[in-house]
Amino acid sequence: MLPLALGTRGKQRLSILIYHRVVTEFDPMRPAEPTREIFDWQMRLVRQHFHPLSLLEALDKLESGQLPERAICVTFDDGYADNELHAMPILKKYAVPATVFVSPGFLNGGRMWNDSLIEFFRCFRGDSLDLNELGLGRHDTANMDARLASAERVIGEIKYRDPAERVQLVEQIQDWFEGEGRPDDLMMTDAQVRSLASNGISIGAHTVNHPILASVTDEVAHREIQDSKARLEDMLQQSVDVFAYPNGQPGQDYRKEHVAMVKSLGFRAAVSTHWGVSDRENDCYQLPRFTPWDKQPSRFAGRLLLNYREIGVPGL
Repeated sequence: MLPLALGTRGKQRLSILIYHRVVTEFDPMRPAEPTREIFDWQMRLVRQHFHPLSLLEALDKLESGQLPERAICVTFDDGYADNELHAMPILKKYAVPATVFVSPGFLNGGRMWNDSLIEFFRCFRGDSLDLNELGLGRHDTANMDARLASAERVIGEIKYRDPAERVQLVEQIQDWFEGEGRPDDLMMTDAQVRSLASNGISIGAHTVNHPILASVTDEVAHREIQDSKARLEDMLQQSVDVFAYPNGQPGQDYRKEHVAMVKSLGFRAAVSTHWGVSDRENDCYQLPRFTPWDKQPSRFAGRLLLNYREIGVPGL
């Protein structure tokens, strides 16, 4: 039995989970991503002990004061192919609604810059990598743990640079390979996005090319948000009403002007990566999200329950 004495009964609180991928087996270069086995028991637990809702249904109920106890939403960011291949069958198995936020610029064989770096470090041949020529230092690649740590350092170093410079650096690093470490099936195809939508999974926008909005001009940010909505709506022939800020930390990754853009472009809600749960006082254009990464069901459930005490209020 899950504990009930949390002091949150009747307080109208919504927990939104954030995922990116569901992998077939543990990947040492992506250790936080759940396997199909783990995601299966997580969704079974969500169905058995919580009240899963679609995002817009949950927000309607929150606004009207009719949100059920332990209300929870499941979301995915970016648009990875395994969302359709692995996550969707499990979500259907347990009748758990979900929203997948898609960056359409990477569909049909594209690859996000951070994934390119991860795959580069995975496949690099050698015990050390000298990137001093690019101003990125020397990195240990002697084993998989070292490769992961090195990839994370390089990603952190260039994440907030101008998007064009970021892409150029990644391409320079990749050019050291002759086609190795460049998978073209990480992200969904248009057909897979349509498959999600036809199977009851909501599709949200996540910009076209996943720039950190605070790192680009207002003109570029507006175009990225607007075009992601338009391209997905054209693909699906249905309204796309929810948005996820890339990277998603308020003040650091997006600002007040970006919230205003999302509102003006006709979205009904938007999600951040600020941790906590929402109540009726939350701005529906800056909804917090949270996911415990515990590998044991009891700890996963316990942390989910405790999170209902933490009202997430982005600091904008």
